[in-house]
Amino acid sequence: MNETIQQQVKTIKQSFRQMMDGAVAQSMRDKGLEYKLNWGSTLPRLRAMADEIGPDYDLAIALWKEDVRECKILATMLMPADQILPEVVDIWIEQLPSQELAEQVSFNVWQHLPFAPQKAYQWIASEQEYYQLCGFHVLTRLFMNGQEPNERGINEYIDQLLSALQGPFLSVRKAALQSARRFAELGLMYERLVKSALKSVSLELF
Repeated sequence: MNETIQQQVKTIKQSFRQMMDGAVAQSMRDKGLEYKLNWGSTLPRLRAMADEIGPDYDLAIALWKEDVRECKILATMLMPADQILPEVVDIWIEQLPSQELAEQVSFNVWQHLPFAPQKAYQWIASEQEYYQLCGFHVLTRLFMNGQEPNERGINEYIDQLLSALQGPFLSVRKAALQSARRFAELGLMYERLVKSALKSVSLELF
């Protein structure tokens, strides 16, 4: 890490003190969101900071390495999705510490990856909670943007959807069901497919 980046990270970390919200931080701890350091900064304030800084690959990489909630979230907001390498994506998803960060990185980075569909299908087939969570969040966004899967993708999606909905993770079940709603919106064929699949496990889409 060069000195300029080091100084930027130091300045950013100092600025979090001014954003500190003890009540928010305590509420997160009560919900099981544990970080080594958590200032309780709100997402809109972090987004405003990210907009002021602008996309910055090197700074995002440096911030991610900090075991501080705000640093990691800001890293996802600064990372240009068209520059992040697949191996860095693998490192980041492996290091996810919380559901909150899984959701932030999915929204801010993963959905915009040039190889987003490939990663999403790979992740929903994982047995790990945050991998599955990211995968379904990404697919939700892709479906919302009108991206239709091919026949193989459809079959794979339906299989993993049913598996997730009967799986142990509540967060994944919610994300999977949300993706199913967006899948159904792609057209009548998709709606019929997903409704039939859900009916097989005694679930309804709406």
